[in-house]
Amino acid sequence: MELIDKYFPDLTATQRDKFGQMEELYQFWNARVNVISRQDIDTLYERHVLHSLGIAKVQPFKSGTSVLDVGTGGGFPGIPLAIMFPDAQFHLVDSIGKKIRVVQEIAQALGLDNVRAEQTRAEKLDDSYEFVVSRAVTRMAPFVGWVKKNISRNSFHELRNGILYLKGGDLKEELSELREKARIYELSGFFNEEFFETKKVVYVPL
Repeated sequence: MELIDKYFPDLTATQRDKFGQMEELYQFWNARVNVISRQDIDTLYERHVLHSLGIAKVQPFKSGTSVLDVGTGGGFPGIPLAIMFPDAQFHLVDSIGKKIRVVQEIAQALGLDNVRAEQTRAEKLDDSYEFVVSRAVTRMAPFVGWVKKNISRNSFHELRNGILYLKGGDLKEELSELREKARIYELSGFFNEEFFETKKVVYVPL
């Protein structure tokens, strides 16, 4: 929790309480359904919560924003972002039903009425969203193909509507496959822990 306070000192008491509950909830559910690797559960706040909130540093979501989280797994980046932006709506999807059930249980326990979790594939969705978020589900070019149809034309943020994608490593070759122009935000510019040295948010306007 100290890590979250360090980089987001203006949290409300409600937000702090929800972030504080996450460790116990994930330990409980991860023992039943493995949604986070065993070694990562001990670094939940750094490698999952704070990593997810890198997106919040790049583009805070305004009231009324609709966000799709594709391949959410155990609820990342969607659940930390839903705590951070209670006035935005989050649709978390994954093709694996048992992971979605864990996400539903955690969202309910945290009282996140701005989260909807569903077992489905992004390709099957017809809804529209201002932003699509994800964490290293696949290469960028096929990912853009899955979600391009779901991006709303109604843009009201500093960044134009599009994809905010958490990735790591050297992305030059992968991004060369894109027709769209991507912008890279280095998370080491926001967070000084060693884990973030190679971590990035890739923004693709659509």
